[in-house]
Amino acid sequence: MSSTDSFTLDVPTVLCIAVSLSLMPAAFILSKALIPARKTRDRILFFWHAYDALTHLLIEGSFAYHCFFSYTTVSDAPHEGPYWFNDPTRLYGPSYGTGPTARLWQEYAKADRRWGGTDTGIVSLELLTVLLGGPAAIYVCYLLFQSSNEKLSAKSRGGVKATLWFVSIALATAELYGGFMTFAPEWLTGSTALVTEDPVYLWLYLFFFNTLWVFIPLWVLWEAAKELRAAFIGVETQTELKRQ
Repeated sequence: MSSTDSFTLDVPTVLCIAVSLSLMPAAFILSKALIPARKTRDRILFFWHAYDALTHLLIEGSFAYHCFFSYTTVSDAPHEGPYWFNDPTRLYGPSYGTGPTARLWQEYAKADRRWGGTDTGIVSLELLTVLLGGPAAIYVCYLLFQSSNEKLSAKSRGGVKATLWFVSIALATAELYGGFMTFAPEWLTGSTALVTEDPVYLWLYLFFFNTLWVFIPLWVLWEAAKELRAAFIGVETQTELKRQ
């Protein structure tokens, strides 16, 4: 972990943090508008998956965009290959982009340098996150909305809930796997890309913005396990009653 400049609270930095946090109230408003107040757990689940989808599609989607379309031209190759797109004359990534989204990732890259360029592991994970994780989170929100529809028959509502928990389990597991594969390579190699000397970079950028995708997916899996247990107990109970 090499030294770096300490955190500076200037206007661009404030705007970057504000944009990142603004998705939370947006998700909260959606959850209040679309999920009945009496269904507290469903509201929390909707809020999380709405925030998850907005983050994946808008913020992380912008990262993927800059990795493919933002670049600078260099006269000499900075290192031996392989090169991004097999082109030694260009360096890609948010560090070479302009505009608000590029500035946002340039800010985060102060804490984790890999997000300024095109680390192949990070970009590969982000492609899955943007193309699969974001749409899956939207689908979970849709299923939560459907499950609150009192006009649905019991059979239809049961089918919606079964799909809801199946997709939720898959998405939560993918989130945990993605987080592990993001940071495990760094931990195993001495965290050379992570900047932990400054407490803001460590606790806000690295810890807070990343452990959300650890603790909440674990809670989703816990809730899913309870639903599965209740469902199987119900089936076995009904089967036993029929035998009597």
